[in-house]
Amino acid sequence: MRIVKTVLAFGILLILFMLLNNSQGSIPPLGKFLNPFAGFWQNGAQLDRIDEVIDVKGLRAEVKVVWDERQVPHIFAENNYDAYFAQGFLTARHRLWQMEFQTHVAAGRVSEIVGSKAIEFDKRQRRRGLLMAAEQTINVMNEDPETHLVLQAYANGVNTWIDKLTPATLPLEYKLLNYEPEVWSTLKTALLLKFMAWDLTGRNSEMDLSIIRSAMGEDFVKRYYPDDTPRMDPVIPAAKPWRFEPLLTEEVPSPFEPQFLRALRKGEPDKDNGSNNWAVSGKKTHSGFPILANDPHLGLKLPSIWYEIQLNTPDMNVYGVSMPGAPAVIIGFNDSIAWGLTNAGSDVMDWFEIEFKDKNYTEYRYMDEWIKSDLRIEEIQVKGEKTVLDTFAITRFGPVVYFGEHQMENGHPVGLAMRWSAHDPSNEMSAIRGMNLAGDLESFFAALDQFNAPGQNFAFAAKDGDIAIRHNGKYPLRAQDQGKFVRAGRDTTGEWRQWIPKDQLPVITNPWRGFVSSANQNPVGKQYPYYMGWEYDDYERGSRINDQLKLMDNVGFNEMQKLHMDNFNKQAQLMLPFLIRQLEKNNLTDIENEILDDLNQWAYVSDPDQKAAWVYRQWWIHLEHAIWDDELTLFGEPRKIPTRSVTAQLLFKNRNLIYYDNIDTPEKENRQAIINQAFQQTLTDLTEEFGPYGEAWELGRARGTNINHLLSVNGLGRTGLYTGGGRGVVNATKKTHGPSWRMIVELGETPTARCIYPGGQSGNPGSVFYDNAVDDWVKGNYYSIYFLTSPIILEDSKLSLTSLRNYQ
Repeated sequence: MRIVKTVLAFGILLILFMLLNNSQGSIPPLGKFLNPFAGFWQNGAQLDRIDEVIDVKGLRAEVKVVWDERQVPHIFAENNYDAYFAQGFLTARHRLWQMEFQTHVAAGRVSEIVGSKAIEFDKRQRRRGLLMAAEQTINVMNEDPETHLVLQAYANGVNTWIDKLTPATLPLEYKLLNYEPEVWSTLKTALLLKFMAWDLTGRNSEMDLSIIRSAMGEDFVKRYYPDDTPRMDPVIPAAKPWRFEPLLTEEVPSPFEPQFLRALRKGEPDKDNGSNNWAVSGKKTHSGFPILANDPHLGLKLPSIWYEIQLNTPDMNVYGVSMPGAPAVIIGFNDSIAWGLTNAGSDVMDWFEIEFKDKNYTEYRYMDEWIKSDLRIEEIQVKGEKTVLDTFAITRFGPVVYFGEHQMENGHPVGLAMRWSAHDPSNEMSAIRGMNLAGDLESFFAALDQFNAPGQNFAFAAKDGDIAIRHNGKYPLRAQDQGKFVRAGRDTTGEWRQWIPKDQLPVITNPWRGFVSSANQNPVGKQYPYYMGWEYDDYERGSRINDQLKLMDNVGFNEMQKLHMDNFNKQAQLMLPFLIRQLEKNNLTDIENEILDDLNQWAYVSDPDQKAAWVYRQWWIHLEHAIWDDELTLFGEPRKIPTRSVTAQLLFKNRNLIYYDNIDTPEKENRQAIINQAFQQTLTDLTEEFGPYGEAWELGRARGTNINHLLSVNGLGRTGLYTGGGRGVVNATKKTHGPSWRMIVELGETPTARCIYPGGQSGNPGSVFYDNAVDDWVKGNYYSIYFLTSPIILEDSKLSLTSLRNYQ
């Protein structure tokens, strides 16, 4: 009996050991995770401590790092290699898991971490060609000795940090997911750059518009999806003359109706990815020097998208934010200049329907011949399971991302190939370093010539007084509306053969009005000779910024901060009085009259305490659905609806219109009917969701903002933030999206700056510096920036000093 008990106890112990040391589904090995010496207990604030001296293998000379009270590193190096080595080392110290996980996302390698549930995502990512593009790009980058040094130094710094890690000091997420970091390569940086390009340009509405044109007709598309939307105030003033001889474009392609119809929006980046930027001439500022402001609008996550840093070498002193995983400063300033970015929005992606000979996909029709395609075989490693192979074709039009479920009428299978400018090899790293080094407008624009993707509006200001904005990128030379619809990949029609010359891109310097600005709107007016696309943001943000800047004089930091946080809703100013006039007010209840009174008294400012702001927003959404959903739900998918300004113009001009009528009901609705129905439905829905009309209906409570963890792990994000702003508002804060970095720089003999982003320097949820800036970001507060010229610090300073010393 004693032997039986011993064997039973040993068996139970063995089972317990196996359970505690192996993952159970999504649960990490609890033995490792709860280990007091190496588990999550070790990921506390103790990791924030920074030694005065750190021995680092691989440096060429000693590096001084000054830390401010927010743990921003100010790196002072004697040479460029050490500066970028230290940047990689310190960024990895704070953000290693984030930067590595994002490369797995970009490369389609998430299944290696989370298992089979990510296989379809990984297949889609690989077919989009980000990894393929990164492989080609790193080859080009490595051909440039300076770029190669920058990338390799950064990678060496990251790997030196990885080598210093122990099971106890591994970032928390590695313990949660039960894996370890791999060696960092320069390819990973190239992947992150392509991932950034995808996030900003990896979407369009070609398939939707092809389907809409097929169902509703050419005239419908021309009327409701125009190239120039109402009230547009373009980035470059429309009256600017263009003094160059444009290249000739091809004739407008004839209409083509694809036989392969399906949604292409699945998994695309957020359509609200955008930004504001502006630069004000010294003629309008209190100091007499230019001021530049920027706030890129992206998905809000913890750890934060950006990593704040200063880099100082004998030939460079630059401050701003970097993307964790990539060296240098992407948005920022140096001794002489400042720059900020907004998404250009011009079309850099086309879809082509490919006709294959058979389901082997080895040949496709082109110019009435069967042309061989390249087959790329991807090995997708899956955690705990067998490797999955995925094969897709690569054509002269790009990789085939989607394969048709049905054959063409002639029996041939079809697919959709993606032509994307970011597939082409380029050297954005050289461009970014060039911007960091630039001292004037000429050298800055020379650096931009190498920046191909993603297309961006670069706002610029210099202490010599210059301000400018350039709609920058690599844009195909197109006929009018080319790229607005899916094209047939059977011949040369619609194929990309030339590019808009860089010296003919939209640009303006030192305009008479004393400022430049952009907010993702159409870059040019009708006089510009090239077609660049049509799917730009609506007029409201850009128009509001320009309105305010025109009125400003004697400008300083406070005025710029106020404009960053401006919550005025121009669309509500335009539409709300009109909508209220259409309401049938005789039969409203007391509560409905109270809501109507609040709407009448609302000053169109979307502050967080405004109930009317959320009621109006929901009323407008319901009205859009009422007008468009029945006609534009095609092939089982809701398709792209017209812009807000187009819908507003339709409502103003048409009392009765076929599209007001809901084709799914026997009644015949007109404009007044659908406006009243949308109002009633809005109040019904809000009451069901938030209860009786009251505090819960406030914008900051009903919507608010959530900054979730990158893995959406409960408890590791910040939720329920009391924020204002919204879509079409300068302060473009939304539920999970908004200003990811607010920066204001005043040039001068010494630049001064104020900045903030919604997070903190550390990626460790147990750190004080993980989300320490979030509350100030919500309130619209900014931090004064230390732009240091030496690592010498005063005794009573809030700064501290670390020496990185090489050892063999």
